[in-house]
Amino acid sequence: MDTDILDRALEHVRESGLLWVGGVVALTTFLFGVQLLGAATEAAAAPLERLFRQYVAGDAPALGFSWVATYVLTNGSVVAALSVSLFEAGIITASQLFLMVAGSRLGAAAVVVLIGAMDYFLKRQYSMGEAISLGMLTFLLTHSIYVPATVLGYLLLPWLQPLLGGVSERLELSFQSLEVLQPATTAIVDAVGVGPGFALAILVLFASLNLFDRVLKRVDADWLRRRFFHRFRHKWIAFGLGILITGATTSVAFSLGMIVPLYNRRYLEQREVVPYVLGANIGTFFDTILVAVVLESPVAVALVVALLLVGLLVTMGVLLCFSPYFEIVDAVQTRLVEERRYRIAFLVSLVLVPTVIAVVPL
Repeated sequence: MDTDILDRALEHVRESGLLWVGGVVALTTFLFGVQLLGAATEAAAAPLERLFRQYVAGDAPALGFSWVATYVLTNGSVVAALSVSLFEAGIITASQLFLMVAGSRLGAAAVVVLIGAMDYFLKRQYSMGEAISLGMLTFLLTHSIYVPATVLGYLLLPWLQPLLGGVSERLELSFQSLEVLQPATTAIVDAVGVGPGFALAILVLFASLNLFDRVLKRVDADWLRRRFFHRFRHKWIAFGLGILITGATTSVAFSLGMIVPLYNRRYLEQREVVPYVLGANIGTFFDTILVAVVLESPVAVALVVALLLVGLLVTMGVLLCFSPYFEIVDAVQTRLVEERRYRIAFLVSLVLVPTVIAVVPL
């Protein structure tokens, strides 16, 4: 009996050690990828600036570009990191950075739709509409918050920019420990060239985020569900858990992906899930702030925090008027799940709207 207890304890220690090692490796790889992206972007500043002036000549196209790019990459964090890197290299303006980060939020629910579709093909216990219902719900919630937050923040930006400029001047950002990576990243870009270096940086970021997701998959999800998700009936606790889990893991794919099967199998009610998703949409800004800090860009930090605060303000208003808000979301969600033509029209609009915005010369 004592031997069994000892074996279980040793196995727990071994698994915990592997999780910590995997987490540290993933974080180090992510930071290296950010530094490499910064070096590649700086080296490619001239051609990238010409490219953006030709195809992303304005604020609206910047929003549409990042929105569509998030669909293509199924990763808003990578698009947000790229946006900060482009800003730090002087390729895009402050308003374009604000809108590109917002666009990465508006398209981020694509990964939840993808997870739901995969769950459908693996289980086939329900219709496709039911399988991707959490993804559609996430889109509804994200857009209900960040469409008005983006419009409000953009309209206030001319007034906010002097204030943000003053705040950024007082911010002294320094990641001295990462300076050791600069010679290596510069040497890589010089050795392989600007284009391959840029592509390599994106791949490294993807690899680090994928590694982090793999590490998180080894976390005892059943324990998390027993420990946390029974608390979802309290909206403020659910909202806080959404911020905490997403902020700590820097992974919406994990924080939302792990509840897809529970939601699809009716273990969680929609009313319980909504505050959690709203919290996750706040927590997902933390990795973008980290990128801006790593690239030592106080203005980028201030802009991302400004969008976060406007989004938080709108979210708090929604939570304070939760019952009427939920009734509207529930009615729209029910129609999308039950009626195929509305679902198709909704999904088409999610592609058509950002594509049109991307080509509007504003």
